[in-house]
Amino acid sequence: MSAGPAEHAAALTSSAVDLHAGGIDTGAVVRALLARAAAGQATAIGFPGAVDIDYGPVLPLFGRLFNNVGDPNTDPGGTAHTKSLERAVVDWCADLVALPAGDRWGYVTAGGTEGNLAALHAALGRHPGAIVYHSRSAHYSISKIIDIIGAPGVVVDVDDHGEMDYGHLAALVRRRHHRPAIVVATAGTTMTEAVDRPDRIEAVLLELGVDRRHVHVDGALAGLPLALDGAITLDGGGADSLAVSGHKFLGTPIPCGVVLMRDSIRREGRHIAYTSTLDTTVSGSRCGQAAALLWYAIAGYGTDGHRARAARARDVAGYAVDRLTEIGWPAWRHPHAFTVVLATPPAEVTRKWLLATEGHWSHVVCVPGVTRGQVDALAADLRAVTRAGAGVPAPRRPARTGGGAAARSRLVDLPAAHPVAAIHPAPAIHRP
Repeated sequence: MSAGPAEHAAALTSSAVDLHAGGIDTGAVVRALLARAAAGQATAIGFPGAVDIDYGPVLPLFGRLFNNVGDPNTDPGGTAHTKSLERAVVDWCADLVALPAGDRWGYVTAGGTEGNLAALHAALGRHPGAIVYHSRSAHYSISKIIDIIGAPGVVVDVDDHGEMDYGHLAALVRRRHHRPAIVVATAGTTMTEAVDRPDRIEAVLLELGVDRRHVHVDGALAGLPLALDGAITLDGGGADSLAVSGHKFLGTPIPCGVVLMRDSIRREGRHIAYTSTLDTTVSGSRCGQAAALLWYAIAGYGTDGHRARAARARDVAGYAVDRLTEIGWPAWRHPHAFTVVLATPPAEVTRKWLLATEGHWSHVVCVPGVTRGQVDALAADLRAVTRAGAGVPAPRRPARTGGGAAARSRLVDLPAAHPVAAIHPAPAIHRP
């Protein structure tokens, strides 16, 4: 007989996993972790992590150490690594954002935070004494990184949809126009998936005569999908560097990411004799399996396959807006976004559904793998609580329509090679 929820919970108590105790049932702990993750998956739609790619064939690599120590372009001797796969991943991502073939550099990181740190560290080396500007909706890692690199930071207001207020940016930079400027543009803010425009940011800096400048794009969530649309480039369109996550849109089973910039602006590395590599990355030893997972996902689906995944996910997000507004629950989304913002439900719903919440608003993130059935189940629970007497919250931001044309007509004027309404056929190789 298989263990039930109570047995799994008991296997994860502090006493059951106490390493000072003897006779730990390690197998029970592992089974309990897997069971808990599986049990919560259907209602855990508030945080981004695609679930449609089967990484099972790559998992045997986790039976040994693969260490991509140092720069991705220098291979350590005598060690197991996956740097050839890492270079392929970096090149594919660089091609997506039109990074010049003769002047490109990047590596597979442990996640978006490391990517942001690598880029801002390089930017500060390029422009000593710079001030770092970031929006109020920027990821919490940005202020932490500013502290780490020892740069002054200035917070820029956002509009009521979460996008940077470029007029406020101009006012802030004008007061400090004699200082170099590093500006962080967020491509997919945490709560609303708003997108800051690097071209608008660059226009502000040019108008104010700021010649020493660097615009970094934190694209942890939306960077790859927007790059697939041609909406993010590093070919002179305002952005100098980009960081993306691998565990969000690609759903890798370990946190990871990619950072990209021109080779000519990165920090100089030094040769480390005993590893036979250049030290150019934030972390020294790096997870080789992360590069293999990213390579596997890209190779198995291809560029068109990932565009199709993004289109299908956006279609589900549009359906979610329609479904929620149909039952009278306030909800909206940006036209490019997987994220659907909805009025925060009552506790009876949030105890069941893992929804990221900030004040009066929550969100669901319809990344690839989230289904219309899950949306229907959430809508059914919301309808049930309203019928039981819970009031429907009044909208506190500009009202939106559902996933139709009106919802797609406002906010982010981005190239849309693959509009939300277009559902692309599944790729020929759906599972690698």
